Amino acid sequence: MKILALDTSTEACSAALLADGRVLAHAEEAPRGHAELILPMVESLLAEAGLTLRGLDAIAFGRGPGSFTGVRLAASVVQGLAYGAGLGVVPVSTLRAVALQAFAHPEGAAADHVVVCNDARMQETYWCAYRRGADGLPEALRDEAVGPPASVARPPVDTDGAPLVGAARWIGAGRGFRAYPSLGGSLPSGVSPSAALVDLLPQATAILELARPEVAAGRLRPATEALPVYLRDDVARPSFS
Repeated sequence: MKILALDTSTEACSAALLADGRVLAHAEEAPRGHAELILPMVESLLAEAGLTLRGLDAIAFGRGPGSFTGVRLAASVVQGLAYGAGLGVVPVSTLRAVALQAFAHPEGAAADHVVVCNDARMQETYWCAYRRGADGLPEALRDEAVGPPASVARPPVDTDGAPLVGAARWIGAGRGFRAYPSLGGSLPSGVSPSAALVDLLPQATAILELARPEVAAGRLRPATEALPVYLRDDVARPSFS
């Protein structure tokens, strides 16, 4: 398979390319300027692999939640690239990408459940809880949500309705834990900032890994369905003095 993946949903701007069993990647953390960074990253990866867009099987992207501007940028870039090259797309949750990165991290290797909290600004966090699936990929235990740190909680039951026993090994992951240190105290399971991977941001390499089984199974969407997921409608709140 030959898959291009990109993400611009947070401070991290990244692109990754799977070609002939090799994964090539470029990433840069910057507060802004992703629109100027992402296309040169894509062009560099394709040149390094000796490929053109039409030689790919699919394009995957971080569909959010994340920065309003960032997720909209990724969706629009992928729409344009995929439409022009006649490729299908795979939208991937940025929260699930962080969950995969947490399970792959040395400090998360022993965990079988993770609460992902990304900073949503406006004193809120994007969050979701996952378990490690039989294939090693994260499976969501609830719908993605946005809300104040106090709203974050471990699900009481698994996706199959079975109670989540105390023996489950939990870890926290995401910049939300760094932005809101109180997050750990709001979790009944005792997932605390000291047990959280607080520096993780979604990366295109994780987007790529989560897209691989979708591409292999032929579950591709048309370019017109490369759409962002915001989770909230009030992306800007005016302040009044």
